[in-house]
Amino acid sequence: MQTKFELIAEARDEQGKGASRRLRHHGRIPAILYGGRSEPLALTLDHNKVQLALEHERFYSSIITIKIGEQPQTALLRDVQRHPWKNQIVHLDLQRVLDDEPVRLSIPLHFKGAEVSPGVKTEGGMVSHLRNEIEVTCLPKDLPEYIEVDLSAMHINTYLHLSQLTLPPGVSAVDLVQGRDPSIVSIHGQRAAEEPEAAAAPADAKAAPAGKAAPAKAAAKPDAKAAPAKK
Repeated sequence: MQTKFELIAEARDEQGKGASRRLRHHGRIPAILYGGRSEPLALTLDHNKVQLALEHERFYSSIITIKIGEQPQTALLRDVQRHPWKNQIVHLDLQRVLDDEPVRLSIPLHFKGAEVSPGVKTEGGMVSHLRNEIEVTCLPKDLPEYIEVDLSAMHINTYLHLSQLTLPPGVSAVDLVQGRDPSIVSIHGQRAAEEPEAAAAPADAKAAPAGKAAPAKAAAKPDAKAAPAKK
């Protein structure tokens, strides 16, 4: 079941950088609502409520109800602009949703069953997530909150491809429609630990007997005799 998000908005007449700065100063966010065979509409939203909603993963892939006065409008979040260093939302782009018009959206992947898969449990493999979301297209009523990826039957050195996922009825993966079948997740062997370095001493050198010092090397003989001292 889809989680429902609702935001209360107000239409705005003033536009431009100066007007947007004044809105932000008063805790409001400028936004634009477009699409749906209607003219774009400039809005303002409560900053704190939007920031709270953005903390939910599902907010980015859910149909949002925007209440403008007494008239609700369904929409998708298309873009979030944030301040470069402040904890502040600068602007939102929202796209209207029509019941009879397909939407195209990235949906998160939720992985399960890794800990009981043969590749991890008995074969000592590690899981690598190659995709964390996929792009789908469907009617708004069929839009899922997430796609489940079951790893429980995977073995080591194997891949799970997009075509192997079970999609909800009415939902199509954009990559598959366009003839691509990317890998979603893999289980691979762990990297072998490096062998310790060999001992520094040469193999043919014999250790000196216990309690005895190793004999000192003989001093090298000089090539020429020393000159006699002058009288």
